[in-house]
Amino acid sequence: MKTPFRLLALAAALLPLFLAGCGKTPEPASPPVATTTVGTEIDDSVITARVKGALMADPDIKSLDFKIETRKGEVQLSGFVESNAQVDRAMTVARGVEGVTMVENRLTLKGAETSVGTKVDDSILTTRVKGALMAEESIKSNDIAVISRDGQVQLSGFVNTQAQIDRAVAVARAVEGTRSVNNEMSVKK
Repeated sequence: MKTPFRLLALAAALLPLFLAGCGKTPEPASPPVATTTVGTEIDDSVITARVKGALMADPDIKSLDFKIETRKGEVQLSGFVESNAQVDRAMTVARGVEGVTMVENRLTLKGAETSVGTKVDDSILTTRVKGALMAEESIKSNDIAVISRDGQVQLSGFVNTQAQIDRAVAVARAVEGTRSVNNEMSVKK
């Protein structure tokens, strides 16, 4: 019977030390790094969907060759359009969407009409460039949109560093069928 009393006495002696340790306030954490949150990413996805919907619903914009990227409310429009009037209209429509804080114009004017064969070739080229970007470990390829037209590859989106932009352009240039690369990417702020 002496053993339980010794354990009880030991516990009573250690209890004040334990409680003293519990009363300490934790050290303040280092300030958080400015990044996007899940909520911000969801908000940006909603904004992107709204902008796409607004552009598709507008009768003056006849092109479906748009890529829309959004980061913290900043919308980047890229792709190919038929005229400067469509560029202006697309910018106006995008600016009118709730949640958009800024619109960046990365649109390119189309050249001559393309044939069905050229459109298929452009789809294959786009797929090849996307595959090459995905295979490159130094590039966060999910943040890069790729569109091709007549062998001209347009890269757009938001990436972490200028080095990623440079590498993405080099990778796209090396893909068979690429005649030129139009860099419309931006470094995340």
